[in-house]
Amino acid sequence: MKKLHILLMFLLLSLSLSIYAQNTEWINYTNGQDVSSTAFEGENVWVGTNGGLVKLNKKTGEKTFYNKGNSGLPNNWVNAIAIDSLGNKWIGTLGGGLAKFDGTQWTVYNSSNSDLPSDEVHSVTIDTSGKKWIGAYEWNNINGVLGGLVSFDGNTWVVYNSSNSGLPDEFVTAIAIDGSGNKWIGTKNGLAKFDGTNWTVFNTSNSGLPNMHVTSIAIDGSGNKWIGTDNINFGNGGLARFDGLNWTTYGLPDNRILSVATDENGNIWIGTYYGGLTSFDGMNWSTYNTSNSGLLSNEIKSIAIDENGNKWIGTYYGGLTSFDGTNWATYNTSNSGFSGGSATAIAIDENGNKWIGTYYDGLTSYDGVNWTTYNASNSGLPDGSVTSIKIEENGNKWIGTREGFAKFDGTNWTTYNTSNSGLPSNWVNSIAIYGNGIKWIGTSGGLAKFEGTNWKTFTTSNSGLPDNNVYSLAIDHLGTKWIGTYGGLAKFDDTTWTIYTTSNSGLPKNDIGSLVIDGFGNKWIGTSGGLAKFDGTTWTIYTTANSGLPKNYIGSLVIDSFGNKWIGTSGGLSKFDGINWTVYTVSNSGLPSNFVLSITIDGSGNKWIGTDGNGLAVFKEGGVVSLKEDKLNISSTEFLLLQNYPNPFNPTTTIAYALPKDTRVRIAVFDMLGREIKTLVDEEKSAGSYKIEFNANDLSSGIYFYCIQGNGFTQSKKFVLMK
Repeated sequence: MKKLHILLMFLLLSLSLSIYAQNTEWINYTNGQDVSSTAFEGENVWVGTNGGLVKLNKKTGEKTFYNKGNSGLPNNWVNAIAIDSLGNKWIGTLGGGLAKFDGTQWTVYNSSNSDLPSDEVHSVTIDTSGKKWIGAYEWNNINGVLGGLVSFDGNTWVVYNSSNSGLPDEFVTAIAIDGSGNKWIGTKNGLAKFDGTNWTVFNTSNSGLPNMHVTSIAIDGSGNKWIGTDNINFGNGGLARFDGLNWTTYGLPDNRILSVATDENGNIWIGTYYGGLTSFDGMNWSTYNTSNSGLLSNEIKSIAIDENGNKWIGTYYGGLTSFDGTNWATYNTSNSGFSGGSATAIAIDENGNKWIGTYYDGLTSYDGVNWTTYNASNSGLPDGSVTSIKIEENGNKWIGTREGFAKFDGTNWTTYNTSNSGLPSNWVNSIAIYGNGIKWIGTSGGLAKFEGTNWKTFTTSNSGLPDNNVYSLAIDHLGTKWIGTYGGLAKFDDTTWTIYTTSNSGLPKNDIGSLVIDGFGNKWIGTSGGLAKFDGTTWTIYTTANSGLPKNYIGSLVIDSFGNKWIGTSGGLSKFDGINWTVYTVSNSGLPSNFVLSITIDGSGNKWIGTDGNGLAVFKEGGVVSLKEDKLNISSTEFLLLQNYPNPFNPTTTIAYALPKDTRVRIAVFDMLGREIKTLVDEEKSAGSYKIEFNANDLSSGIYFYCIQGNGFTQSKKFVLMK
């Protein structure tokens, strides 16, 4: 036993010296079904989506995905693509600026390292000399509108705006170049023609333009300009043709035009906001929508026509569709089966399966290979807006939505709402499970306690709850409930209520969106005004002014097995080890969005990060552990001890191990001093894979180690009990 203790101490010291394999540190899982642009290069179609850039082989269907996690793409939201004569791809993104990709190397141009006036690039066109023409704009709360028309010849940038040129507006939405080299520029305040020297502006007052908001421009073989407009502001909207002298206006059933293209036969193809795709041959109109064609969405955001006359149609959350005049084909442009753009809640079950909630698209599970979506149409989920997920020891999933509370045992669904239960409101914000399965549920109408049969409701009227909007919940090792509300923090020990607000405590703000308790009993409280730590006596406040927090709005908190705090903000992800801050943003990492909604850590230390609108990211310093490695179905061809799951845990966790042959095996738990606390296994075992459950109900919070010994093999792992 002494030998084992010495070996264990050596293993404890060596943990800090571990060298990780150089795996990818970031993985992005996105729903890239919102297609804004396409461009052609030989057999390949380059597709710009809200989940990154996709290269699709038209013949084989093979797809290559580029995103923030695996490439130099500066932002996953791709608005525009143009390909120059050398094969370089020029990619306009929403928030990351302009990227050049030569097939190997990425070069990024943004407002910090170039003369781009905005990092939101909406259109890119290349003229016959190779000069890039770029439309960029954004609304900045401090500086107002930033944007304009930009030209770039590879060395020099020239910016045109309403102050230094005839451009009628900084909001440049579309660019087309005619056979004479004239640039036709669509803005939200009219259409401009620029011949390199002179500007001519067309608007609803001096032309036949049906609306000032120009969304798209196409030029046919005869030089006619076809201009799509939107009626979202004022006027009629619709389609206009301009032959250089005369204007002709066309009204469509849906006058909100998003895209226009012309084919070699002179047919005009028009994409609308809700009316599908329309073709016009000069006399006849044909409309294609989800009812009479292969389109999966009626919102047509982009149209491109290849050398064979095939139409490639980008839709809003309907992916990419091709049409050869007879046959329709659809292409899934997502790199995963994640059902939504925003990941609002994440939980991981004992088998390592991830359960991910979305704003509007229901619940998704991921087992490392397969994605499964549950929504109100195909399951007992009461609503598509999932706000919270908790998994209890028996594997039941408890899911909070805006229309009630659901239990899912893997087969059956049970739904609770204000009509059939004691829920004070159907809008469920948070869930906590304690002891023998008692559920505490925070809603927009108060707090509920559910014991499996009986309900008890707490509101401002019958308790010390400071506000009925309960956003977050945490339960300490004594069973005391810590309740984050819109009106402050409440402590409830089942008898007494204690309220903390900005008036009587160190709370920076009263709206508390996230709560977590560390191994020492400290409460970490996320608010819209920063992060607070409360040890029961003293408050410590962290804000952008005195710490490494990138923003004061805290949306999510989690603590890893080393005690590091991972903080999701509206400005990125922060790691705080108690002294040092590390900040991960879209600019310096593979994070797909700076607005972090949720964080969970799996048994291998991978951080699963849910963002607002840009999908899901997985991150681990040194390299993400393969999801297959993270599963508990382990091989018995060698001695193996896996990381426990969950970790941190309270009070139970699962330990998995494998034996290649029959042997006597011993597994024991030790404290930080190397003292044996408990023996879990000490017997002869046949070759195979095993899982054991460890219950630490009688231990205090802290760091412990579990060690396996058998047939000369010894291995140790660290785990954290957090009550």
